[in-house]
Amino acid sequence: MNFDFSDDQKMLKEQVNKFLTDKCGMDVARRILDGDEPYAKEVWQGLVDMGLMGIAIPEEFGGLGLGALELCVVAEELGRVAAPVPFSTSVYIATEAMKLAGTDEQKKTWLPKLAAGEVIGTLAMSEGPQAAGPRSVEVSFSGGKLNGTKIPVPDGSAADFAIVLANTGGKGDKALSFVLVDLTAKGVTREDVKTIDPTRPHATISFDNVDAELMGEEGNGWAYTQEVFDAAAVWMAFEQIGGTEASMWMARDYALERYAFGRLIGSYQAIKHKIADMYVKLELARSNAYFGAMMLNDKGAELPQAAAAARISATEAYRYAAQENVQVHGGIGYTWEADTQFFYRRSKLLALALGSSIEWKDKLVARLEARNAA
Repeated sequence: MNFDFSDDQKMLKEQVNKFLTDKCGMDVARRILDGDEPYAKEVWQGLVDMGLMGIAIPEEFGGLGLGALELCVVAEELGRVAAPVPFSTSVYIATEAMKLAGTDEQKKTWLPKLAAGEVIGTLAMSEGPQAAGPRSVEVSFSGGKLNGTKIPVPDGSAADFAIVLANTGGKGDKALSFVLVDLTAKGVTREDVKTIDPTRPHATISFDNVDAELMGEEGNGWAYTQEVFDAAAVWMAFEQIGGTEASMWMARDYALERYAFGRLIGSYQAIKHKIADMYVKLELARSNAYFGAMMLNDKGAELPQAAAAARISATEAYRYAAQENVQVHGGIGYTWEADTQFFYRRSKLLALALGSSIEWKDKLVARLEARNAA
């Protein structure tokens, strides 16, 4: 059995890597961090020109009609440069949610625009620091009107539409539904939210009797969310792997050029152990991500467990590598001028993007117990 990517997928990976290396260096991330732009529009346009926004969108809706594996290799390269673009929000999550729950008319309206990069989508789920769920979501949808506030909404300041997890009055897991709302509509207000990674901005979005549309089956929003997040967890794991590997090589390169007490710091055992541990965690995460990718591509029965395992190991690997990269750089690693901050910031942001590691560990345990009990 072949667990590697195909030659065509590797070629796609190389092309994306070349583009991002040329056009999305750390100077671009620093420009977004220091400025007022919500994202790097020239990088976004370059990704659009390569057709990557529609990589997993069917050809009938203007996409490339490729699959989950192609999106995995793209995600890894985006993570390698900590790209300051809303790709994960719009492509992993909003596009997947639209494909899963959108009506035929909604798909015809929005998927071609998503594939062409004309619009950016987001999923508005959280309503504060507590985990979103059937008992905590208060944003309501009734009579075609949406009311309430979502915070924080990833890439909410840049998005053109949102898929909102809203309470539609059911009971238990059936209390929530997906609701589609145009963020340029009357009654929508947005305010930027400060986060640890300003290169991926978040926003508070409030809805005051905003016209909106139900997506999919009423009361099925929580089930849709779990399905979308399982797919997104695999793609995001590859993005985290890209960032982990970049952090590891950045630390290695610095250790081979920095002298302390007359010796290269890379010759000290404490530094060697840090970088070796980065590599071990990276390879564990990569193994879990590859299995998750296989389950996602083949629609395998073990996708729920594989997605959770990939999410947990990739989050841990990126957290450790980004943190220890700062440590290897010593005092300079803490300065504003050091590029170590971009991976540290992104590792923290992605660690919470789909829910915390604790939530995913709980999911993994519950899913393993359910499988073993079957």
